Amino acid sequence: MNIIVGVSDMKASKDPDAVLVTYSLGSCIGVAVYDPVAKVGGLLHYMLPEASLDEEKARNNPFMFADSGIPLLFKTTYQLGAAKQRLRVVVVGGAQILDQKGFFNIGKRNHMALRKLFWKNKVMTDYEEVGGNVNRTIRLNIGTGDMLLKVSGQEEKKI
Repeated sequence: MNIIVGVSDMKASKDPDAVLVTYSLGSCIGVAVYDPVAKVGGLLHYMLPEASLDEEKARNNPFMFADSGIPLLFKTTYQLGAAKQRLRVVVVGGAQILDQKGFFNIGKRNHMALRKLFWKNKVMTDYEEVGGNVNRTIRLNIGTGDMLLKVSGQEEKKI
């Protein structure tokens, strides 16, 4: 069963039949985490780097921002039985799609916000594919832990 993670959204599951998927990651970033022992995973699709950009929106939807959504992603998977030291962490997105001249650099700023949080919390990534000017889709199969990445114009690949 596909569970779609929309823009500014997060889902976590321990249902072995669940497949978490988020589409059209442009400047947004998708963060997938998976614990192979607990068979628990989560997927976040955030669109902006810092909650301080709009604190009211951050209160209403913390998944819109890196600095409020990423901690909730990890905490939610911990509540389902995941352990930090076992997590496989995958990061994709951060492209320049609508900002070809890089005026706002939202994709880069999104990635820098993530790197800052991960550095502060000693989180290592297992795979990253960020930047460029392509859209990406990521799938996380909770039962197997398989993560699949689809880049526009390319075949889907296991990562």
